[in-house]
Amino acid sequence: MIPSHRKLPLDDHRRLGRVSLYMTEYFRVVRDYDRAVEAGQHTLTLAESLNDLGTQVVAHVYLGPAYYASGDYRRGIEVLRKVVTALAGDLTREHFGMTGFPSVLSRTWLTLCLAEVGAFREAIAHGEEGLRIAEAIDHPFSLVSAYNSIGRVYLNQGVLSQAIPLLTRGLALCQSWHILTWLHTVAVNLGYAYALSGCVAEALPLLEQAISEGSGSSNAMWTAHLSEMYLLAGQIEKASTLAGQALALSHDYKEQGYQARALRLRGEIASQSDPPEIELAEAHYRQAVALAEALGMRPLQAHCHRGLGTLYATLGQQEQACTELSAAIVLYRAMDMTFWLPQAEAALARVKD
Repeated sequence: MIPSHRKLPLDDHRRLGRVSLYMTEYFRVVRDYDRAVEAGQHTLTLAESLNDLGTQVVAHVYLGPAYYASGDYRRGIEVLRKVVTALAGDLTREHFGMTGFPSVLSRTWLTLCLAEVGAFREAIAHGEEGLRIAEAIDHPFSLVSAYNSIGRVYLNQGVLSQAIPLLTRGLALCQSWHILTWLHTVAVNLGYAYALSGCVAEALPLLEQAISEGSGSSNAMWTAHLSEMYLLAGQIEKASTLAGQALALSHDYKEQGYQARALRLRGEIASQSDPPEIELAEAHYRQAVALAEALGMRPLQAHCHRGLGTLYATLGQQEQACTELSAAIVLYRAMDMTFWLPQAEAALARVKD
């Protein structure tokens, strides 16, 4: 329970604000996102009453990744835009007591939130601005966070020719400067990019090492990525086990975005099993698309519709296949996701023949 701040001297307000601020980040790190948000909002109330810009900035920066991890991308975008707007000019070089620069970190997490909802153009613009700031201040930690965020945007959009070089630079910086905070996250994203590009043999060792060294077995997103790598490699049993673990982890920690991804992945695995588990695949896809719609995850919605359309096509359900594949194509085109668009278009053409 957050302590009340009524009838206390101003100095006590400031001390309570700092305590509440650290509690925000602590609860985020241990993945208790409800309490992180509660502490963050309390911090903002105290900071606003004192007109304390620094504490407000850091509270918003801490709240951003808490919202991101819980799947509340809309609120993450809202709070992070406030920081981006506030930190211009000389303020981009202010630490406000943080290890990194809030001007870069706010753009990093804003970029990641925007990528999840398919606002790729805006995400890239903010990501590139964060990278320009990081380059100007020549701060390795900030540079890595910027490389990772833009790389992740291109990865979500399927522009692997852009994602891989950016993530490679980020990983090299992590290794040369021993930046463990980002090392395994960047390695997982790079491994996933390699796998999507068809280099599964190169991707698996990178991903497995990152997860084993970074306690990734308790990270739903990383576990889901490794599961998908095994699926691409044709190792269905391993993929299924890991997808189940990712779903359980995301449920336990109330990470709704990761849960939607894990559900979609379980739909993929069920549809590719031998023999295909048709009812299970359809149920997982439907659960995934419903959750993705609720969270505004348009790229994931498109993948779910493509998966359902492909599933219905194999069953000879032409009308349902056309409906789902057409929905995927509309979304892919709207977000310029040209990596998956030809696959959906080809599947639709086969159904109509």
